[in-house]
Amino acid sequence: MEGVRYASFTSFATTKSSSFSALSPSSIIILRQKPHKKALKSISHRNLVISASSASNSVVTLLDYGAGNVRSVRNAIRYLGFEIEDVRTPKDILNAERLIFPGVGAFASAMDVLTKTGMAEALCTYIKNDRPFLGICLGLQLLFESSEENGPVNGLGLIPSVVGRFNSSNGFRVPHIGWNALQVAKDSEILDDIGDHHVYFVHSYRAMPSDDNKEWVSSTCNYGDDFIASIRRGNAHAVQFHPEKSGDVGLSVLRRFLNPKSQGTKKPTQGKASKLAKRVIACLDVRTNDKGDLVVTKGDQYDVREHTKENEVRNLGKPVELAGQYYKDGADEVSFLNITGFRDFPLGDLPMLEVLRHTSENVFVPLTVGGGIRDFTDANGRHYSSLEVASEYFRSGADKISIGSDAVYAGEEYIKTKVKTGNSSLEQISRVYGNQAVVVSIDPRRVYLKSPNDVQFKTISVTKPGPSGEEYAWYQCTVNGGREGRPIGAYELAKAVEELGAGEILLNCIDCDGQGKGFDIDLIKLISDAVSIPVIASSGAGAVEHFSEVFVKTNASAALAAGIFHRKEVPIQSVKGHLLEEGIEVRI
Repeated sequence: MEGVRYASFTSFATTKSSSFSALSPSSIIILRQKPHKKALKSISHRNLVISASSASNSVVTLLDYGAGNVRSVRNAIRYLGFEIEDVRTPKDILNAERLIFPGVGAFASAMDVLTKTGMAEALCTYIKNDRPFLGICLGLQLLFESSEENGPVNGLGLIPSVVGRFNSSNGFRVPHIGWNALQVAKDSEILDDIGDHHVYFVHSYRAMPSDDNKEWVSSTCNYGDDFIASIRRGNAHAVQFHPEKSGDVGLSVLRRFLNPKSQGTKKPTQGKASKLAKRVIACLDVRTNDKGDLVVTKGDQYDVREHTKENEVRNLGKPVELAGQYYKDGADEVSFLNITGFRDFPLGDLPMLEVLRHTSENVFVPLTVGGGIRDFTDANGRHYSSLEVASEYFRSGADKISIGSDAVYAGEEYIKTKVKTGNSSLEQISRVYGNQAVVVSIDPRRVYLKSPNDVQFKTISVTKPGPSGEEYAWYQCTVNGGREGRPIGAYELAKAVEELGAGEILLNCIDCDGQGKGFDIDLIKLISDAVSIPVIASSGAGAVEHFSEVFVKTNASAALAAGIFHRKEVPIQSVKGHLLEEGIEVRI
């Protein structure tokens, strides 16, 4: 998860509490397996069973710089039955039985901290002495000679090659986000259970295989070109993907590293995972009902009230329970949309933080949270910046945050001035956590026109005429839950937020929301053709055919649904089964 740009990691250190207190830059964590338990955890989701059995005094040192969602790695290790202790010195690296580096942050910032704290030398010594090591994402990239990210910047120099940015000019979207396939090149041990399964990637930079580093490469992945997905040399392992976010398969990678003597229950098989899969995302709109309980609801063109005498908030379940069920059902990501303000709460007590913390303990796919990512002042007069709000969400288990109204205002200002001030929530969060961690949610409404010259915004020739026979339309962006229209089109906003640092676009449509008649293909095609970052199609899904339609007719990378999943009208596995029958690659 490279791409984070900030002066110091210390401001964003992960702690056991939800406070903003910081660990030192040399923060390290020791993990010990719980004693006296032979079978600590067992899960059976779909086709793969993972169990944690005892290993003699297993100790894992985790380099944690506190940027991004390291909580997920901690939760995955705890899930597999290991305890956590914090240590802080380079000597702890040299004395570690097992070392995990879940690298998050920018290449240059990470190398600066490693060098200044003596960690770089200790890390090189540890790996050269063939001690058990697992690097994740940036933890892989730092092993190479250098990186082009804000560089060139020298790395640890253990593996020949330069880490470079993906080339988006060939039509591949950057960042590389989603579930992709591995081509295993040699015996890697920790990859033995992956077989024909996809794993989760999220990155903009990668290292390429060559004759000089081929003895290190244990697997590659294709995204435009073949890049290095994992390395192995002796007891040193590193992966570009995120095992803590790759479901059961990812947990098997961690288990095999933590307990090499454990036996997998599934041998590698050939073939179903061959390329980047289309993602199916479950969305949970979360708000308080009239009794003050936090519930999952669903709107009909953004109206979440039942049309009854009581006019109560539509209640479709509890957020943590539903998220856990969707994970078991095969959702590729889970997205929470907080549609209650909670502005009177101190930041550390926001109800959505608890939802994230509990969900991330048992859900090992990416979690996105949106709603309320902006500056606010609580009832005690304490002011929080949007960056602080996002930081607390990341520390609580979010992998990505979604920005709505604030991004619209930032886009309007950027189009007007052509100046990137760096002050908007979008720019601040993207600069600190990287664009792959920032989703912009666009809520447009279709406005029909008699002539494309009637407005200054991008128009389309509609596939279905308007109510008065209009043949053209533009998509007006809205804010405040669709209640206020703004003088900016969805096309113009999408282009602007990509420039400002968005890594992904969640594309809603007020006209289609809750109607069950299919996604707005005209809108999704317009936006997915206009930007080079991934686009998530949202609003309108009512049948499995709607998912195949949006993937066939547009360049959407993912499709999101809510009500049809909550009401059990269309199971997630039915969607994926249909997509497979239509020849569309999905994770199974």
